[in-house]
This record gives sequence, C-alpha cells and structure tokens, in this order.
Amino acid sequence: MDFCATQRRFLNFVLESDSMNLHEYQGKEILASFGVNVQRGIVADSPKKAVEAAQSLTESTGTAWHVIKAQIHAGGRGKGGGVKLAKTLDEVKSIAQEIIGMQLITPQTPPEGKTVHQILIAEDVYYPGESETSEIYMSVLLNRASGKNMIMYSTEGGMDIEAVAEKTPHLIFTEEIDPSLGLQAFQARKIAFNLGLSGFAFKEMTKFVSALYKAYVGSDASLFEINPVLKTSDDKIMAVDAKVTLDDNALFRHKDYAELRDLKEENPVEIEANEAGLNYVDLDGNVGCMVNGAGLAMATMDLIKQSGGDPANFLDVGGTADAARVETAFRLILKDPKVKAILVNIFGGIVRCDRVAQGIVDAYQNMGDAIKVPIIVRLQGTNAEQAKELIDASGLNVLSATAFEEAAQKVQSVL
Repeated sequence: MDFCATQRRFLNFVLESDSMNLHEYQGKEILASFGVNVQRGIVADSPKKAVEAAQSLTESTGTAWHVIKAQIHAGGRGKGGGVKLAKTLDEVKSIAQEIIGMQLITPQTPPEGKTVHQILIAEDVYYPGESETSEIYMSVLLNRASGKNMIMYSTEGGMDIEAVAEKTPHLIFTEEIDPSLGLQAFQARKIAFNLGLSGFAFKEMTKFVSALYKAYVGSDASLFEINPVLKTSDDKIMAVDAKVTLDDNALFRHKDYAELRDLKEENPVEIEANEAGLNYVDLDGNVGCMVNGAGLAMATMDLIKQSGGDPANFLDVGGTADAARVETAFRLILKDPKVKAILVNIFGGIVRCDRVAQGIVDAYQNMGDAIKVPIIVRLQGTNAEQAKELIDASGLNVLSATAFEEAAQKVQSVL
C-alpha cells in the first residue's frame, strides 16, 4: 500500500488550496507591470468581442494573423484543441464560436474537462525573419528542499516539456537564488549562456530573466511558468504563455490581485467549505474524512488505505465541533457521490470528545434520510469513554471506536 504516495498527493492538494491560480491573460498583465516583455492580447467572452479584439490588435500591432487561446486554469490547452491560429476575421469569429462554451479536456483537467467561458485573442509573434524562432521553457518557484528560490529552464520549450523532463532530464537546467541576496547579474548571464544565446538575444534574455524574477518576488507568487518563452526571428525575448499561481496568504498585500480570482474555475465544494470556515480539500477516493488537524489527517489517510479504501477528501473541523458545524461538514462530504463511508477521527484536546459525539448525534438526527452511508467515529482524548457511550446509545447507523485498529476494521467491514 503506497501510503507515501497518498500523503504526497494530499500535500500537493494542500499546497494548491493555499494558492490562487490565474488565467493566462491575467498572468501576462502582472508580468507586463514588472517590465516583462509579453505577447500582446485582448480577452473576449463572445465571438463578436473576439472580432473586435482582433481588429483592435491589427490596428495597434499591424499583425493580420491572431492566436485564439481558451482561458482555463489548466495547461496543455493546445493538445485539447483550445489554441488555434486565425488568418482572417472570419476565422477569428468561427474559431471563437467553436471554443467559447466548449468542454476542453487536457492532460491537466478533470476527466470531464473544463468549460471555456472566455478566450484570449493574441498577436501572432511567429513572424518571418532572417533567423529562426526558438521556444524556451522557464519557471520560477521555491525549492522546498533547499529553502531557496529556483529558476528552471530548458532549450526544449513547447507542448512536450513533460516528455523532455522524463526522457532527457539533462536538458533541463536549474539556478538557485538566495532570497536574501536576490538574483545576481552573473546568474542571469549564466542562464542566457546555457540557453545558447548570443548577441542581442543574449542581452534581451538577461533582461527578461531579471524582470521575471522581480515579478515572482514582487507579486508574492508561488509559481511563474512560461512555456514557451519565445526568441523571435529578430532576437526579441517574450512570454508567449503564462501560468501564474499566487500565494493566498499574501493576498492581503495585493488587494487588486485578490479581485482576479475566478470562482468558476474552482471546486464549488471547496468554495462552500471556505465560506463556512472549514478547511476542505477534494480527493478521489471513496471514504470521506472528518478530522481536526493536518497531522491527524495524514494518519487517517494511512488508516483508510490500510482498510482497503481511499480517502475522498480532507476536512478539518478545527477546534469546535458543535451540531451545526458537524452537519455542514457531513453535507459537504456527502456531495461526493463516490463516498461509501465516512470516518470521523477526532482528538479531544481543545474540544471534549463527548461534545463532538453529541454534535454528531444531533447532526445525524437533523439530516434524517440525507445520510445514506455508514459513519465510523473514532474519538480519543478528553471524555472519550463518555463519547463512545453517547454514540452507542444513539441507535443511529454510527459505529464507534477508540483505537486505530478498531476504526480500521470497522471501515473495512462497511466497504
């Protein structure tokens, strides 16, 4: 049983839940505000506005061709048919009609895909010239192992960067940056050199890297991923795409960034849980979890795996667990049709176990027939014995346990 894989996946979900993803056009706006050269574009949510955007771009840039890009919080849009080139205004209109409203499926979306609500009309920057264009991969993120920021880059940018990382990892370079010192000039030059650039393109890349790192730090981002960074045929360097993730915990410093959140792109159950003051992370398993504390959640997931199940979620009720809070938690968990059982695993430190038990009984009675799956309750800590007596005497379809092994056996018996 791969407990570590489950925990790593959970941690990834937790890290994502503390972050706010942006659309490409929003990320480019932030990049441009820090002096990063970006591919120009205008966002539109209808075919009519798409044509108007294309006309405006033609007037300001002189470009006659336009790239139409679906705006969703996922990569790999080109592979799913969400990025297309339009050579005329009629093609802009027809492609916009095709993409807006489509259910776009990419390697990074859920199996059912994501609905496209808006598109980006961008200038075509792959224009002819004396030298060829080249695509570069570049990202800025925190290396949690070293505690330093890191710029990751490769000459093999484009849609297949995942295959590059898997098959030819020697083509991916990293440059670590001490946060107390910031990016040094020699590091920017080293990156440009490793990318095989020279002359004007070399100078432009050093400027690009410096501005990109400045944007990463200045926006309190947890990820900037530009794939591709384009070296144009006239040796300019620009961001053609932008995947930006901001740190939720720093949004109080960026009120304007907080307004960029697109709730249509986020899990509706997680939004509802956040509004209720609950910490909820959606997973893909069949056993719902209700715990108090992230450390206990890790142990609970191991317990579920040991019982032959998979965790369907992480839900932290915090230090209070009255009937109303427990009822809200149950309703959130039961929104997932894959849930076959619910495991409540609470340590009674701040909150007494008997109070939690009474909250569970009251919530169960309030919900009536809404609960159609068995509930296993493990309460350990202050007044644990009284809590078990309350659960056992309730007459409800609630199984009580005090030991981990006992809880595991009862989860296994109902799956």
